[in-house]
Amino acid sequence: MTLVVVPVRYPLSNHSLATLSEAIRIADERDAELTVLHVDLYQDGKEVTRTDLKRAVEREFGRLPQIRYVVRRGFLVEETILDEVAAEAADVVVIGAKQASRWRRTIQRLFSDPDIESFLKGKLDATVITVRPDGETGGIASADGGNDER
Repeated sequence: MTLVVVPVRYPLSNHSLATLSEAIRIADERDAELTVLHVDLYQDGKEVTRTDLKRAVEREFGRLPQIRYVVRRGFLVEETILDEVAAEAADVVVIGAKQASRWRRTIQRLFSDPDIESFLKGKLDATVITVRPDGETGGIASADGGNDER
Protein backbone atom coordinates (compact mmCIF):
# COMPACT_ATOMS: atom_id res chain seq x y z
CA MET A 1 0.00 0.00 0.00
CA THR A 2 1.15 3.54 -0.77
CA LEU A 3 2.35 5.65 2.17
CA VAL A 4 2.18 9.44 2.31
CA VAL A 5 4.13 11.24 5.06
CA VAL A 6 3.44 14.84 6.01
CA PRO A 7 5.56 16.64 8.62
CA VAL A 8 3.67 19.40 10.48
CA ARG A 9 4.21 21.90 13.26
CA TYR A 10 2.35 21.72 16.53
CA PRO A 11 0.29 23.64 17.29
CA LEU A 12 -0.83 23.50 13.68
CA SER A 13 0.08 26.68 11.82
CA ASN A 14 -1.85 27.95 8.79
CA HIS A 15 0.95 26.64 6.57
CA SER A 16 0.80 23.25 8.31
CA LEU A 17 -2.96 23.16 7.72
CA ALA A 18 -2.47 23.87 4.00
CA THR A 19 0.24 21.20 3.75
CA LEU A 20 -1.85 18.70 5.69
CA SER A 21 -4.90 19.41 3.53
CA GLU A 22 -2.89 18.64 0.39
CA ALA A 23 -1.45 15.47 1.96
CA ILE A 24 -4.96 14.29 2.88
CA ARG A 25 -6.11 14.96 -0.69
CA ILE A 26 -3.16 13.02 -2.12
CA ALA A 27 -3.65 10.10 0.28
CA ASP A 28 -7.35 9.96 -0.60
CA GLU A 29 -6.64 10.18 -4.33
CA ARG A 30 -4.12 7.32 -4.13
CA ASP A 31 -6.03 5.27 -1.53
CA ALA A 32 -2.88 5.56 0.58
CA GLU A 33 -2.05 5.40 4.26
CA LEU A 34 -1.15 8.77 5.77
CA THR A 35 1.43 9.45 8.48
CA VAL A 36 1.24 12.84 10.18
CA LEU A 37 4.65 13.55 11.67
CA HIS A 38 5.67 16.17 14.22
CA VAL A 39 9.25 16.64 15.40
CA ASP A 40 9.82 17.82 18.98
CA LEU A 41 13.22 19.44 19.25
CA TYR A 42 15.17 18.39 22.33
CA GLN A 43 16.46 21.92 22.79
CA ASP A 44 12.93 23.40 22.92
CA GLY A 45 11.98 21.34 25.96
CA LYS A 46 8.39 20.83 24.74
CA GLU A 47 6.73 17.45 24.75
CA VAL A 48 3.90 17.02 22.27
CA THR A 49 2.08 13.70 22.49
CA ARG A 50 0.52 11.69 19.69
CA THR A 51 -2.84 12.37 21.36
CA ASP A 52 -2.20 16.14 21.19
CA LEU A 53 -1.37 15.87 17.51
CA LYS A 54 -4.34 13.62 16.74
CA ARG A 55 -6.80 15.91 18.52
CA ALA A 56 -5.48 18.98 16.70
CA VAL A 57 -5.78 17.29 13.29
CA GLU A 58 -9.23 15.85 14.01
CA ARG A 59 -10.43 19.25 15.25
CA GLU A 60 -9.60 20.67 11.81
CA PHE A 61 -10.35 17.73 9.49
CA GLY A 62 -12.49 15.27 11.45
CA ARG A 63 -11.66 11.56 11.77
CA LEU A 64 -9.61 10.35 8.85
CA PRO A 65 -9.24 6.79 7.54
CA GLN A 66 -5.86 5.06 7.28
CA ILE A 67 -3.97 7.63 9.35
CA ARG A 68 -1.13 7.31 11.81
CA TYR A 69 0.20 10.01 14.13
CA VAL A 70 3.91 10.06 14.98
CA VAL A 71 5.88 12.35 17.27
CA ARG A 72 9.67 12.04 17.12
CA ARG A 73 12.30 13.83 19.18
CA GLY A 74 15.48 15.13 17.61
CA PHE A 75 18.01 17.94 17.43
CA LEU A 76 17.48 18.75 13.75
CA VAL A 77 13.98 18.74 12.27
CA GLU A 78 15.23 17.99 8.77
CA GLU A 79 17.35 15.01 9.81
CA THR A 80 14.57 13.55 11.97
CA ILE A 81 12.10 13.85 9.10
CA LEU A 82 14.51 12.16 6.69
CA ASP A 83 15.07 9.34 9.19
CA GLU A 84 11.32 8.78 9.63
CA VAL A 85 10.57 8.93 5.91
CA ALA A 86 13.37 6.48 5.12
CA ALA A 87 12.46 4.12 7.99
CA GLU A 88 8.83 4.00 6.86
CA ALA A 89 9.78 3.66 3.16
CA ALA A 90 7.34 6.44 2.27
CA ASP A 91 6.20 6.73 -1.32
CA VAL A 92 5.23 10.42 -1.12
CA VAL A 93 6.42 13.19 1.20
CA VAL A 94 4.36 16.37 1.35
CA ILE A 95 6.29 19.26 2.89
CA GLY A 96 5.59 22.93 3.33
CA ALA A 97 7.60 25.36 1.22
CA LYS A 98 9.12 26.72 4.44
CA GLN A 99 10.39 23.24 5.31
CA ALA A 100 11.85 22.86 1.82
CA SER A 101 13.65 26.19 2.30
CA ARG A 102 15.08 25.03 5.65
CA TRP A 103 16.28 21.80 4.02
CA ARG A 104 17.82 23.86 1.23
CA ARG A 105 19.74 26.05 3.72
CA THR A 106 20.93 23.01 5.66
CA ILE A 107 22.14 21.34 2.48
CA GLN A 108 23.84 24.57 1.34
CA ARG A 109 25.97 24.42 4.48
CA LEU A 110 27.08 20.92 3.50
CA PHE A 111 27.36 21.08 -0.29
CA SER A 112 28.30 23.74 -2.85
CA ASP A 113 25.37 23.63 -5.31
CA PRO A 114 22.35 22.11 -3.61
CA ASP A 115 19.25 20.98 -5.40
CA ILE A 116 16.81 19.95 -2.64
CA GLU A 117 14.75 17.69 -4.85
CA SER A 118 17.81 15.83 -6.16
CA PHE A 119 19.27 15.58 -2.66
CA LEU A 120 16.05 14.13 -1.24
CA LYS A 121 15.68 11.81 -4.22
CA GLY A 122 19.17 10.53 -3.49
CA LYS A 123 18.31 9.98 0.15
CA LEU A 124 14.76 8.74 -0.34
CA ASP A 125 12.91 6.65 -2.86
CA ALA A 126 9.88 8.93 -2.67
CA THR A 127 8.07 11.68 -4.52
CA VAL A 128 8.50 15.02 -2.72
CA ILE A 129 5.70 17.58 -3.08
CA THR A 130 6.04 21.09 -1.69
CA VAL A 131 3.04 23.16 -0.65
CA ARG A 132 3.06 26.96 -0.45
CA PRO A 133 1.25 28.76 2.40
CA ASP A 134 -1.69 29.49 0.05
CA GLY A 135 -2.16 25.74 -0.44
CA GLU A 136 -0.81 25.66 -4.00
CA THR A 137 1.76 23.00 -4.78
CA GLY A 138 5.19 23.94 -6.01
CA GLY A 139 7.65 21.64 -7.69
CA ILE A 140 7.12 17.92 -7.49
CA ALA A 141 10.28 15.85 -7.43
CA SER A 142 9.45 12.30 -8.36
CA ALA A 143 11.30 9.27 -7.12
CA ASP A 144 12.50 8.52 -10.64
CA GLY A 145 14.37 11.84 -10.70
CA GLY A 146 11.91 13.82 -12.79
CA ASN A 147 10.67 17.21 -11.69
CA ASP A 148 7.05 17.75 -12.63
CA GLU A 149 4.88 20.83 -12.24
CA ARG A 150 1.18 20.51 -11.56
